Amino acid sequence: MARVSAELISAFRRTISKLKNNAPYQWGHMGACNCGNLAQEITNLSKADIHRYAMEKHGDWNDQLIEYCPTSGYPMDLMISKMIEAGLNIEELKHLEKLSDPKILKHIPIPKRHQLEKNNKADVILYLETWVLILENEWLSNVTVKIEEKKQKNLGEKVLA
Repeated sequence: MARVSAELISAFRRTISKLKNNAPYQWGHMGACNCGNLAQEITNLSKADIHRYAMEKHGDWNDQLIEYCPTSGYPMDLMISKMIEAGLNIEELKHLEKLSDPKILKHIPIPKRHQLEKNNKADVILYLETWVLILENEWLSNVTVKIEEKKQKNLGEKVLA
């Protein structure tokens, strides 16, 4: 699962909000599709810039993720690197474009889980909302563990004082 952070969660939340408020969505447009909308929030690039960068190479998001090379110098590869730095991984991005990650799907009730359409804005929103809830729960769990560790450390210091 993604390397969770407040910044990544915020990017998901902004993407969901924009999609719910009629942001351009077009599955066949590299800057306005599932990955493209999230990429806008992570990279601060416009849909037009993302699409233009993608057209410098061939293929859709999945093809470009397969051929991703962090040292190629292609703007699309640099953008994918930025998404990876934000905490995502290549497999998650491939799944996002197709709404197919089993780790996310298992949290979507049946039968909707088996009826998601990769080019349906409402389904993309549901998938992103489900994913961000998973990320938020993981983030809260990590914060709670760190707080408990700190409490234990502080207790030990008081006993030894």
